[in-house]
Amino acid sequence: MALDAGNAPEEFRAHPDWRDPVPSIADAPSLGVGLRRAREVSGKSLAQLSAITRVPQKYLTALEQGEHSALPSRVFTLGYVRAYAGALGLDEQLAVERYKREAPDGDKIAPLQPPAGVAFAEVRRHSPRVIAAVAALVIAVVGWNVFQRVSHMRSPPPAVISETPESWTLGAVPGQTQGLTEISLDVPRPAPPDQTVPVMYLTPGLEAELLGLDPADADAAAALADATSRRDAPVQAAFNPRGAVYGAAAADSQVTLQARRPTSLVVRLSDGRVLFARQLAAGEAWRAPIGVPATIDASEPALIGVYLNGESDGALPGQLTPLNQLNARAATLARQAQAQAEAEARAEAARRAAAAAAEAPAAGPALTPTATPTTTPAAPLPAGAAPSPATPAAG
Repeated sequence: MALDAGNAPEEFRAHPDWRDPVPSIADAPSLGVGLRRAREVSGKSLAQLSAITRVPQKYLTALEQGEHSALPSRVFTLGYVRAYAGALGLDEQLAVERYKREAPDGDKIAPLQPPAGVAFAEVRRHSPRVIAAVAALVIAVVGWNVFQRVSHMRSPPPAVISETPESWTLGAVPGQTQGLTEISLDVPRPAPPDQTVPVMYLTPGLEAELLGLDPADADAAAALADATSRRDAPVQAAFNPRGAVYGAAAADSQVTLQARRPTSLVVRLSDGRVLFARQLAAGEAWRAPIGVPATIDASEPALIGVYLNGESDGALPGQLTPLNQLNARAATLARQAQAQAEAEARAEAARRAAAAAAEAPAAGPALTPTATPTTTPAAPLPAGAAPSPATPAAG
């Protein structure tokens, strides 16, 4: 902080490098006069001091001229005074105290100014018009909607029924006017069992009549009954591969195990070696070879479906199942299917033979050629012998 030197001795003034000290603010009639004198002694202009102190030049001029009304608020003005005095080499604190004494009510003289660039007066002047326009628009929209709703409202049409029908009365029965009738409920019955497509009804003797079979023929009747019983038997579900199929080829296997849901399957040979072991996913299957003694080990046998000769045979009977047992059952079913096919073939042959026999009489009696009698020349008879009556006479 610069010191206010005041008056110096004469011997100092006689020195060639002597410069008059900055005039003291205390000796000046006012703060503005003291600042102006100090600026003139320093030889600097207001523009230079404005660049040094970063204070607008108009505020420096107002400080020198004592125009307190042109200065900003008191807080900013005190900062400008301190910066201006420091740039001129004056006592900053003394300059601030001098300004406070000369302008004790500076806040009332220079109140805080509103922010520049915001025209609050214009906003307040146009606010009533904007509010009135928005209110008018809202009222117009609401009024239009109410008008549309009222104009489309229709009064309910008059009832065409002069009186309430008797059947509409709660609890009434047409023709009965003695009030409500009591309804008694018996014991609830059990739900009906699951049903499938009913078996086709066959009229006894109708097929034999249509096929032309003789009811007295025992072989034809047995073939017809066997074919009818097979036709009435339900068809089992066929094997449908829905994933990877492991094991033997399709031509070398009669038993197929398929996982209905994810489960484990282990197949061990009779000597303990593992033939197949895998965690099957849903839909994956394993074809068992023919003639291999092994045991099927399933952690959840109900999840393993068994298919014999391509048709479903239910699930595994237990956790441990001999493979030979399944192969033997598959072979038995295969023989039965072959016998059924042969029986059907015989029944078809008998039907065709009966049809052919039925068509033969309708063609009429067959014409059989008659033999033309031939005459054989008789041997010459001896003289005096009469001809035999059995021998025809030669014509």
